[in-house]
Amino acid sequence: LHAMGLRTVMLTGDNQRTAEAVGRLVGVDEVIAGVLPDGKKAAVESLRGRFGAVAMVGDGINDAPLLRRANPGIAMGAMGSDAAIEAADVVLMDDDPGKLPAAIAHARRTMDIVRQNIAMALGIKAVVLLMGFFGVASMWLAVFADVGVALLAVLNAMRASARLSDKA
Repeated sequence: LHAMGLRTVMLTGDNQRTAEAVGRLVGVDEVIAGVLPDGKKAAVESLRGRFGAVAMVGDGINDAPLLRRANPGIAMGAMGSDAAIEAADVVLMDDDPGKLPAAIAHARRTMDIVRQNIAMALGIKAVVLLMGFFGVASMWLAVFADVGVALLAVLNAMRASARLSDKA
């Protein structure tokens, strides 16, 4: 996560000494310990004020409200509570936090493809609209351009699933 430029903070109800020992072991940037479930909401809001978007990883019933408010909420699905799984945006099905970087990379790649598809569709539609305005394009060209843009967007999006299956 650090290599991706992300800062990590651990919120826990455990005592400070135990939390700091675990935090050092897993390499988090900051440890906030002794936080009761009600205090986690205030802690997440404070982190949001400091850093903007806050992703949260959790697995328990007490985490569900925070998972719903996070951007994104990530639940550990194999052993996680149903409430946490239902509240989360993303569910890691094998409870391996080591898969977070891969999930984030895939999400970023997906958003890149979405942006490419939007830019391509708007660009092609603008060109055909201008051509129609100047009398160069017919209605049939506009229809073919529209269908062609849809096909190109689907083919472009298939790159994400092809890359994902190559890594599986």
